[in-house]
Amino acid sequence: MSRTPLTRAVLDEQRAALGLPPHQGSDEPADLRRAALETVLTAYDTGAEPARPLLRGAVRHLLDRLAEDAPGRSVEVRVPPYAAVQCVEGTHHTRGTPPNVVETDAATWIALATGRLGWDEAVRSGRVRASGRRADLTAHLPLRAW
Repeated sequence: MSRTPLTRAVLDEQRAALGLPPHQGSDEPADLRRAALETVLTAYDTGAEPARPLLRGAVRHLLDRLAEDAPGRSVEVRVPPYAAVQCVEGTHHTRGTPPNVVETDAATWIALATGRLGWDEAVRSGRVRASGRRADLTAHLPLRAW
């Protein structure tokens, strides 16, 4: 599978298709990821399909924010095929499958992290799979600033 990187050109192409102005920030990965999130949210709001590099950037940005807000290694949050992070203080694993795992798709993760979807609803509907006693991210979502 081809893995197109998140670049200003890819970002601006999607932004133009959505009627958004070109990205005004730097070409630093963190700035591109933040802009990717904004662009992905606009795509969802207009019913458009976001480009995969933008989804990857938006997911990575939000997972990084979660890891900053809830540092630790007791829970692994997975958003395949884009990224995974370990977060939340507590005991952590060293080998094999971690005891506390949260897994979801990109659209659900973005909705959870930005407050467009509640944790209980996501779990109840099966959009989030959470295993382990520490895998409830209610206290950490939505993210305070994204």
